[in-house]
Amino acid sequence: MRASRALTMTAAVIAVVGLATPFASASSNEPAGGPAGGPGGGGPGGGPRNVSVSPYSVHPGASMEVKAEGCTRGGTVWSPGNFEQANLSGGSPAFATVHIRHNARTGDQNLSVKCHDNSLVATQRFRILEGRGAQGGLGGSIGPSATETAIGAGLVGTAALGAGIHVMRRRRPVHGRV
Repeated sequence: MRASRALTMTAAVIAVVGLATPFASASSNEPAGGPAGGPGGGGPGGGPRNVSVSPYSVHPGASMEVKAEGCTRGGTVWSPGNFEQANLSGGSPAFATVHIRHNARTGDQNLSVKCHDNSLVATQRFRILEGRGAQGGLGGSIGPSATETAIGAGLVGTAALGAGIHVMRRRRPVHGRV
């Protein structure tokens, strides 16, 4: 009897957490990488294509990852005034991590990507936000949405209700006491 009760409680907790997990992930209103990058050929070595940035919006002093297809032998990425020229790794996709300057211009900006084995250049937009981002990772830089707060409150309430029911069902009368 105890094993079935423990199994039932475990299954209920797993079901609640499993249903809440997809909703608890953070979301962003910005496009994942903006529109696809500029010119480029269709095959390997045909120049940079499908250039993307992550995250799309960054604060001065932050890092951003740039990815591009078509640069199997590597390449370079640059944005004058916003970050130092960086080398793209070889492979598919090629990638580079750039560090936005503290004195970079705010607003919508462009970066350029050029492969080592081709003269074509592709561009990609990104946004530099005003101010400085929170120091210390994501803690404090973003807050929970109303949906995430409601889900969290529902999970806490469900856990409290389940614990209360469990305690009430386990109570046994003590003989000789009123």
